[in-house]
Amino acid sequence: MSSVDAPPNATDTEQTNAGIRDDQPGSDHGESVTWWRGVRWPSAAAYLLLPGLALLLACAAGLLRWQDGSARAAAAARTESVQAAAEGTVALLSYGPDTVQVELEAARTRLTGAFLDAYTRLTREVVIPGAQQKQISAVATVPAAASTSAATDHAVVLLFVNQTIIVGQDAPTSTASSVRVTLEKIDGRWLISHFDPV
Repeated sequence: MSSVDAPPNATDTEQTNAGIRDDQPGSDHGESVTWWRGVRWPSAAAYLLLPGLALLLACAAGLLRWQDGSARAAAAARTESVQAAAEGTVALLSYGPDTVQVELEAARTRLTGAFLDAYTRLTREVVIPGAQQKQISAVATVPAAASTSAATDHAVVLLFVNQTIIVGQDAPTSTASSVRVTLEKIDGRWLISHFDPV
């Protein structure tokens, strides 16, 4: 038998048939093979990963911006509250016999809450009449101050206070004390809500 008339090898037939089946348009197997072979994986990975990466970076940037804003707000609150506590304390504890009423009434604008009410009663009933009758003057200074806690609307400050008092023609007497001052931020102003010796 000539090579032309030889029967086909079974293995060759299977390979040929398999090749035909894979290439036929209606074959699911052929379609899946063609689909997987046609995918450009670097491009697909870029389309899938880049949006996720961009979202992750945007979230990270937003978080860092928020943390930076919070840190700046806390730092500003510390600075402002320490200054308000020191200036308010000097105003509360300093007066002269002839100006005591005006000075202490002005000091009330630095206070809030129950402390405002208590300070008003004390100054009107005791301090102002006593200073006028006995010619008492007082000068307060704050040589040191430190923030112990601060948020955007609430702060606590520790102050070291020196006060010198002169009664009439007597020699001045000086006292040193430490005070814990609590402040609340109301309508953009730091106001003293508690004034506690420590």
